[in-house]
Amino acid sequence: MSTIEKTTESAPEDTSGPPKPPPDRRIAVPAWGGTAVGLGTATIFLSAVVLIPLGAVLWKGTEQGPGAFWDAITTPDAWAALKLTVVASLIVALVNLVMGTLIAWVLVRDNFPGKGLLDLLIDLPFALPTIVAGLVLLALYGTDSPLGVSLAYTRIGVVVALLFVTVPFVVRTVQPVLMEMDKDMEQAAASLGAGNWTIFRRIILPNLIPAMLAGTALAFTRAVAEFGSTVLISGNVPFKTQVAAVHIFGQIESDNTAAAAATSTALLVLSLLVLLMIDLLRRWGVRRG
Repeated sequence: MSTIEKTTESAPEDTSGPPKPPPDRRIAVPAWGGTAVGLGTATIFLSAVVLIPLGAVLWKGTEQGPGAFWDAITTPDAWAALKLTVVASLIVALVNLVMGTLIAWVLVRDNFPGKGLLDLLIDLPFALPTIVAGLVLLALYGTDSPLGVSLAYTRIGVVVALLFVTVPFVVRTVQPVLMEMDKDMEQAAASLGAGNWTIFRRIILPNLIPAMLAGTALAFTRAVAEFGSTVLISGNVPFKTQVAAVHIFGQIESDNTAAAAATSTALLVLSLLVLLMIDLLRRWGVRRG
């Protein structure tokens, strides 16, 4: 063997470079661990607070069969209360759709004295107990109204009471979307000669529609279930101003829990169908871009 080969074989390793990092021996933690715990906790909480009580109402309302359920909700007084509730809630939802969007637009795009106070007052129906709201409306629009406008014991008074408690829903769902909306597209459209109405119809409105529909659905479902604000100003006149929630309360006081549960089930199913329909429309609008 030559001298060169011996030198090559016996040459020590070069350790002058930086030391190699030790191998990574960390134990991989499954990513689903925390998610499973959170999902389980949320499911248990929602089941105890929402799903089980709703299931109990559905079971109580339908335990005697579809025929008894239909008979309970089609009695003259129950049917009149349901019809008034649905019609008034639809009117309230449509008014909120327009006026709530307009109020959100004013709060986001305009500057005027008292803007902060107005923004604060929007949340007042959330914080105010609904029975207090009914008392305020009765004092303002009752038979001794200081404004000279008497809406007590009328269907218009019921609509006004429902408007009072539902106006924040559309405002608070549309307002964040307007605040986060990129104005560059509006400025680009204006630079190309588009008018204000065209910009609103082609750029702004398509982005607002999902939030507007969501707020409208929330306003409708809240109006369907409202009790406190209507119990005083409506007068609870059967076949005239009695809403479904007050009718249910009367049935419970009369120890007719089966009829009360049936009417409650009808309201629950109606609210779920409206929420499902609005969600499908919102998803369709998002897919169409």
